[in-house]
Parts: sequence; structure tokens; C-alpha cells
Amino acid sequence: MYLLGIDLGSSSVKAALVETDTGRVAATGQYPATEMTIDAPQPGWAEQDPAAWWDAAQRAVKSAMAQADVGHDTVQAIGIGYQMHGLVCLDADQNALRPSIIWCDSRAITIGDEAFEALGASYCLPHLLNSPGNFTASKLRWVQQNEPEVFAKIDRICLHGDYLAAKLTGEVATTVSGLSEGMFWDFAEGRPSQALLDHYGIPESLLADRVPTFGDQGKLTAEAAAALGLAAGTPVTYRAGDQPNNALSLNVLNAGEVAATAGTSGVVYGVSDQVQYDPQSRINSFAHVNHPTEADPSKREARIGLLLCINGTGIANAWATRLVGGEHDYAAHHGLAAHAGQRRDRRASGLCRL
Repeated sequence: MYLLGIDLGSSSVKAALVETDTGRVAATGQYPATEMTIDAPQPGWAEQDPAAWWDAAQRAVKSAMAQADVGHDTVQAIGIGYQMHGLVCLDADQNALRPSIIWCDSRAITIGDEAFEALGASYCLPHLLNSPGNFTASKLRWVQQNEPEVFAKIDRICLHGDYLAAKLTGEVATTVSGLSEGMFWDFAEGRPSQALLDHYGIPESLLADRVPTFGDQGKLTAEAAAALGLAAGTPVTYRAGDQPNNALSLNVLNAGEVAATAGTSGVVYGVSDQVQYDPQSRINSFAHVNHPTEADPSKREARIGLLLCINGTGIANAWATRLVGGEHDYAAHHGLAAHAGQRRDRRASGLCRL
């Protein structure tokens, strides 16, 4: 029997089949083979079509299933990882009303800065653990201000992984971890931030219902099962943003543990057992996958992910390889860069001796 993991990244959608008994990766699939398109209608904008994610997910899952050559009823549960901080606007039929505004889109920076000034650091930092910044809530405010006809049709908003889960289960839902990455979660109150919603004029009813990060999040519909080649009723039991998910995959769950990863961006992600924030907003704080929720009756310690992100680290590497690497692959390109760095260091050393 197997578990199926689906990773909705900004470069591609990947799928992996993992044996439940051994933890061995039995097969993987990816689509597209090269970087997925990111549209930039204006400078600083970055958008993707949610329908393209669903198409890519179907292709990636079918590829993994075919590679493993297993039956449709051998998958016991599905988990989702996804690119963080984006915005998907859905109508009452769960159709996307506009392209998704993804994590590296910078159009809402001014909106978030103005909200931080208006609400004050004394509210934003203890309650949101961050400035409203360029996160999902501010992107939704941008839609409200600039595309009122779209905003008026919104039934629910969600994150990228929530959209994929909705395509699988027919249910629009999110998690506390997801709400915190979108800047909707009030850590002091243990509920969505009414102050920020009121400031932006966003009804709380637009937020998706909450499900636990781990647990029953819905079951595969007959339509989705047919599209993926899986069995109807297969449960979706996990979802998390890419950086909390990467940390989980590296067993980074407790205070003092740190993960460093590179994808389209480069990230250092550590875990704290205190609800804390950076007063200078140099890093961001979010609910980790094992942070207790308002639905959790236990009194477990907090688990806050402290995230330092350098935008474009991985995608700049891809750009440089295409630009100057010629026929070299990544490994050869990195070797050339290291050799050039060594020559530079030797020259600098010689100048110092002079």
C-alpha cells in the first residue's frame, strides 16, 4: 500500500508514491518537465493559472502511478505541499475568478505597509507576528481596490494547496498554518484577525473553513478519482505550505531545529517553542505544522516557524545556467563558478601581499 504526496510548486507539480510499510519512494512524477510559466502582466507582478496546476497534478500523479505499475486502490491517503502566500479567488462553483497572485508578486507591498502603520506595530507584531506586508490578505485587498467586479463575485478565497485540495475533495478548506501564512491569523486571540479584516473591509465569511493540518480533510470525489486514476473516497489527510512541509520532511519539528532549502527561492527555516516575532521584520513567523490550534484541547507548547527567505535564489540559478552555461548542466555550471571564485580569491590574496 502507498501514500501519495503532491507538491504544487511555482516551477512544477510533483507527485511521489511512498510505501507505507518501509517509507521507500516507489515512484515519482513531474509536470511540466521544465519550469512552469509565471506570467508578469506588469513589472513586479507574478501570476499563474490555477487550472494549469490541476492539469499538471493529474499528469504528475498518473505518471507516478504508471511508473509504479500499481492499482488505483493501493493509495491509502493523500498529502499536499504547496507554494506559500498566494491568493486564489473562487466563485460559488469553486471556479477561479482570476489568475492566482503568487508568492513573488509584489503589487501589494504598499497596501501592507500602510496597514502596518495604521494598525501599529503594537498590534501587528504580537497578534500577527509580522507586518501585513505583501502577504495574501494584502493581495486580497488589492483585488478589492482594483478589481471590484471580481471581488464582488468571490465566494471563498484560499491558498494554492487549499485550491488543489478543493479539486480533490470538492470542499474549500484551509488550516491555521495556512491562515497564518496569509496574515489572517491572530495568535493572541486564537482566531482570524478581526482587526486586519475590518481594516481591509474583508468579510470573515470569505475565509475558508478550517481543518487540522493532519487528519481527515475530505475524501476524493468520484470525478477527481477518475481524473487521477485513483479510488473514490481516498482521504486527503495533510496539507502545508512548502517551507513548513520541507521542515517536516527533514524532521525539523522542535525548538532549535533548523532546515535550509533551495527551490525557486532560498530559505532558512527554524522552529521556536515561543510565540515570537522579529521586531525589525527581517524574518517572518508562522504557525508550524505542529503548532496547536483552537480545535486542539491539549496544552502543547507553541511551534512557530521562523523563516528567512531570499527571493529568486533558485530561479536566478536557473537563469544564469541558461544564460552562460551553454551546454553545461547545473553541476558543471556550479563547478565553473567555484573555479572562478577560487581564481578571484587567489588574485585577492596576491594583492593583499603587495
